[in-house]
Amino acid sequence: MQIAWIFPGQGSQKIGMAKDVIKLEDAKRRFEYASNVFNKDLYRICEEQSKIKNQENDLNNTRNTQICLFLVESILLDSLKKNGFQASYFAGHSLGEITALYAADVLNLEDCVSLINVRSELMANAKEGSMAALIGFDRDEVNNIVATIDDVVIANDNSSSQIVLSGTESALENISNLIQCKRFIKLNVSGAFHSHLMEEPSLKFVKYLQQLNFNNASLPVISNSNPTFSTDAGELKKRLEKQMCNGVRWRETMDLMNIDKPLHIVEIGPSNVLGGIAKRYLKDVKISQVSDSDNLSY
Repeated sequence: MQIAWIFPGQGSQKIGMAKDVIKLEDAKRRFEYASNVFNKDLYRICEEQSKIKNQENDLNNTRNTQICLFLVESILLDSLKKNGFQASYFAGHSLGEITALYAADVLNLEDCVSLINVRSELMANAKEGSMAALIGFDRDEVNNIVATIDDVVIANDNSSSQIVLSGTESALENISNLIQCKRFIKLNVSGAFHSHLMEEPSLKFVKYLQQLNFNNASLPVISNSNPTFSTDAGELKKRLEKQMCNGVRWRETMDLMNIDKPLHIVEIGPSNVLGGIAKRYLKDVKISQVSDSDNLSY
């Protein structure tokens, strides 16, 4: 049986998620280490509901969301490994790709924390554009309309019934009046992530990545910008370099995983966002969730 460990990105965070893992081995040290790097109490941020939207210590502030999710996911996956569980390969959605690279021993914990510090700051400072989720639509219609409107792209191709668009405010407003769908949901984000509008922060991200040493992966990793298996250090770095400007091709990632059956997908993280997408999109696939210290098996 093929076993895919998958790691979610922003949108899967929830208040209380650190409490669910803090008693696991090395959890306290990791939170303390990352808190020193970010100069804030990340454990407290995970546990306290913010009353002011997007304030400095709000878990939903991308500066906090990204590192807190990585910490929870990395603690859970290492606990699974310690308990003897193994994967066939790894994949992650947006931020989750960094966790996948950590799981495959491409990057160590310290490099991931530093990388996320840079990535989250660049994304938080991206002031141009926004994003919107579409649910229930005709794909051909969406593709045709997107092709006719400048400054809007499909940023996250999550499944046949769920995508996320990224672009300028005016382009998103325009397309919302043209597309017929069940739901059109504007997202509370600071920029048009995974689009050409991220070119400037992407160049800074690439410059930073070039300083990092990538190791060959211990197991194959499926990247967002190129959903094929790879273990090559240089190739995996090139793919991550393209992530900020390119779309998250998650539908194709699931199609690739679904080729070899039987397939068992294990989502490692605080919520079942990716597992829910897979359950609706794939057939005859086992799906499990590992989200806390009391659920370290599947």
